[in-house]
Amino acid sequence: MTDVYAVVGNPIAHSKSPLIHRLFAEQTGQDMVYEAIRIDDEATNFKYEVAGLISRGYKGLNITVPFKLDAFEQATSLSESAKVAHAVNTYTFTEKGIEADNTDGIGLVNDIQQNGGVSFAHKRVLILGAGGAVQGILEPLLDALPASVHIANRTPQRAEVLGKRFETDIPISASGWDAIPEKASGYDIIINGTSASLEGKLPPISPGVVGENSLVYDMMYGDKPTVFMDWAKQTQPSCQTMDGLGMLVGQAAEAFYLWRGVRPETAPVIAEVRALMA
Repeated sequence: MTDVYAVVGNPIAHSKSPLIHRLFAEQTGQDMVYEAIRIDDEATNFKYEVAGLISRGYKGLNITVPFKLDAFEQATSLSESAKVAHAVNTYTFTEKGIEADNTDGIGLVNDIQQNGGVSFAHKRVLILGAGGAVQGILEPLLDALPASVHIANRTPQRAEVLGKRFETDIPISASGWDAIPEKASGYDIIINGTSASLEGKLPPISPGVVGENSLVYDMMYGDKPTVFMDWAKQTQPSCQTMDGLGMLVGQAAEAFYLWRGVRPETAPVIAEVRALMA
């Protein structure tokens, strides 16, 4: 029988994950179907819907906004990446239960370093947000040895708690939106891990964080530059901007490998999805 997988979240209609996994399956000769399923924004709904998908024979799920923390709580077993992140984006259903992992961080780091051509090593990094998406990227990001990391969030305490979770020699600081430390030439890498772009909004931060040589990265993506990317270019026209499509394809490839035991090529899939979106 054809194996069935899905991505769950809310909103979900914009997701390119079904297209990406179809391209992966065609590329690697896998017999599988991948769907997008919307779940209302309640943890009880998430738990109920996941149980229903298991009973209907689904083999695994990707989990996106706003359920990555709920997915962590509902898992039977957690990978080391998921344990550190306290957030989950991939479920594999087995006879033993729900095996959970987080592939977001690897997807983001690979996208910025390989596709963006910017190494994290010795860079000053600013991260916006402290939710499940950001929790999933911090460990691989810190493994890439930046000079420092500052986490800014609407609720400063949440950013502080997140930063203190990691035992590392790399300086990690935290603040609210209005207390982000200024850098003379801006931050080297700025990552928007909030979902503001989905609603066409911006995190309320100072333009002073963007320098002429900054790489400004929005974890959201679309068929045109996000409002955050547009804001960065208006602030500093020479800065480099990227959206999260490459991260999406990269984390999907890792999930695909967990499910199917085959690691697909990401570059042609990124190119094809981008062309179709355009």
